[in-house]
Amino acid sequence: MKTLMYPGPADLSAALNRPSAGNADIDDSVKEVLARVREEGDVALREFSQKFDEYAPASFKVDEGSLHEAGKSVPVELREAMREALSNITAFHSAQLYKTEPVFTTDGVKCWSRNVAIEKVGLYIPGGTAPLFSTVLMLAVPARLAGCREIIMCTPPGKDGRVNPLILYAASLAGVTDIYTIGGAQAIAAMAYGTESIPSVYKIFGPGNRYVTRAKELVQLQGTAIDMRAGPSEVLVIAD
Repeated sequence: MKTLMYPGPADLSAALNRPSAGNADIDDSVKEVLARVREEGDVALREFSQKFDEYAPASFKVDEGSLHEAGKSVPVELREAMREALSNITAFHSAQLYKTEPVFTTDGVKCWSRNVAIEKVGLYIPGGTAPLFSTVLMLAVPARLAGCREIIMCTPPGKDGRVNPLILYAASLAGVTDIYTIGGAQAIAAMAYGTESIPSVYKIFGPGNRYVTRAKELVQLQGTAIDMRAGPSEVLVIAD
């Protein structure tokens, strides 16, 4: 962490300057992953999973037994905290639901608006040393409340081939339909194009590294909607 004591205008301006990086160094790799998954499906997924995650499962889908075991392995106090977070997130997003009454703007002209849920959405949840189970709740709960019929989730496995139990438990709490053990740009490709085992979706949500972010940008150009381009996490504390 960098600490600035009584910074002048020049120092403060430099500290607030956001880093920028292009994608030239990763574009070819990401485009290859997307193209091969689109053409070869699960065969390419397994090859990339072995290459990048050192694990290629026989089946990418997480079974009910694994979900049950994950719930039992989460400490009671943490399960209670996650349920409380679920309740808070549900209350917040429930308040965003609304129904408008029809309006007659003139004789014979009736106008109204309504919200229609996206039928199929895909969530990408990073794994690694800091499993973002809070992201699962913050993405899946609004999707469920909106009425999305199919909510799938992709998340990378650990070196042992297993998904962190906190992520699995959060997904089961929040109403995720199906969970797949796959990460990286190949997971984005699978959700965008569909493979033999992973269905395609209409919109992809969730943060990721540069490869995941670039993959989302590229599939958006090909017709799959995404949430936004997530940048690096940043925290600035101004103390006086």
